[in-house]
Amino acid sequence: MKPKVLLFNPRSARYNPRIPNSIMNIAASIDGKYEYVIVDGNLESDPLSKINSYLLKGDIGYFASTVMPGPQTKQAIPFTKEIKKTYPDIKVIWGGYFASHQATTILNSGYVDVVVYGPGDKAFPALLEAFENNTSLHSINNLIFKEGEQIIKTRKDELYDQNILPPLPYDKLNLFYPLNKYLGKTYLGTKTIAYHSSVGCPFSCSFCAVVPIYNARWKAKSAENIYKDIKYLKDNYGGTAIEFHDNNFFVSEKRTIKFAKLIKDENIGWWGFSRIDTMDRYKDSTLQLMRESGCKMVFFGAESGNDEQLKIMNKGGTQTGEQILRFAKRLREFDIVPEYSFVMGTPGETPEKVMKQIDEDIDFIYKVKEANPNTEIIIYIYSPVPTEGSELFNDVLDTGFRFPEKLEDWLNPEWEKFDLHKNPLTPWLTAEMVNKIRNFETILNGYYPTVSDIKLTSFQRKFMHLISSWRYRTGFYHYPYTIKALQKFWLHYRQPEIEGF
Repeated sequence: MKPKVLLFNPRSARYNPRIPNSIMNIAASIDGKYEYVIVDGNLESDPLSKINSYLLKGDIGYFASTVMPGPQTKQAIPFTKEIKKTYPDIKVIWGGYFASHQATTILNSGYVDVVVYGPGDKAFPALLEAFENNTSLHSINNLIFKEGEQIIKTRKDELYDQNILPPLPYDKLNLFYPLNKYLGKTYLGTKTIAYHSSVGCPFSCSFCAVVPIYNARWKAKSAENIYKDIKYLKDNYGGTAIEFHDNNFFVSEKRTIKFAKLIKDENIGWWGFSRIDTMDRYKDSTLQLMRESGCKMVFFGAESGNDEQLKIMNKGGTQTGEQILRFAKRLREFDIVPEYSFVMGTPGETPEKVMKQIDEDIDFIYKVKEANPNTEIIIYIYSPVPTEGSELFNDVLDTGFRFPEKLEDWLNPEWEKFDLHKNPLTPWLTAEMVNKIRNFETILNGYYPTVSDIKLTSFQRKFMHLISSWRYRTGFYHYPYTIKALQKFWLHYRQPEIEGF
């Protein structure tokens, strides 16, 4: 009898857990081939005890965890270390962005056997078969492992046709955790589905964590198959809204049109990621159809209003500050809320140039709000990712910045905040710069409370707007303690850059 597989989803959210699509893809890849159990750290008060309750039965041979940067490391690292110490014969497999980016550090820890980098739809079942038959891992694509002191990285596989992959085993997940618990109330609807309709992105922005994994490749499900899945979740579990967690949902206007037409009569609100220069090429009729079909909001990486900075970020060569402003105004005509993210604090030749760029982007955000006051602004402090070979990453290395060399060091609070783009730990940013960014963000979110925080009352929104108004209008950002206190204590004010869709 084959040993079972334990699939672990470490905690990532304080509330409103989403469907754990990453481990669901892995579950789908072995469904019918291996027995498996699922432990979701988001829905367990003591997930390690739950894991141990399965391990004590003695039939688990593989522990597989997805690990995203930030909060998930807080459970993934200590739990894995404890499991490997107590059950040394269990094979430990990690996947996810953090595992892909920090594979050497992870494998050198001694308690992770193999990292799956990139899609595991074929690599994971092939890896289990290799372990079962005691055969070489070298012929399996998308793996990183250690032989002696040598780190072995196998060939990167092409992205797979998403339409022929096995369906996600939603009913199996429902046996471990009621699926209704994953369909939380959001700005989009009362029971919101988290869904992946594609993998990768056809662009290569120099600050993006996706780029090293997918190398500017993109594969998507057809509109018909997306609709089929969503209709199933609506009819069987009551789903009323969709968050598309694709890295770039709107690459194909043709697919968007087909999906919008299919979903139009289902009364479902939806949201996804896009690029401004991609959607700006959409016809007005397409944008109108999107809104009529339930699209309420779209997330865009604006990143900067400075054209030179956009070139350094490698935003595809077509996005400009003028376009960012014009497109925000254009979306207002169709009642679609644009979420614009900005990355502040990128490397500069001198501290004065770094501060100048921060000031220019703050001024630009004012212009965005003038063009479309409904625009949601998400502010990140630049955190380096290993997009090797990019001009921006080389600039980072030149400053002396380095990631932790020991896996346990990622548990330090400053590195968790680093992965949430809240604590840069970068040598070119001074305390004055970071405080200016954070204080401006506080005042901006006070003056324009996010529409996606459904817990804020009308009175609370108006009051925060009122007490923030003089600061926002005069540009006085120092010591906004009252606004911070209100945002903290009024229903734990939701920060979209941390707990967004």
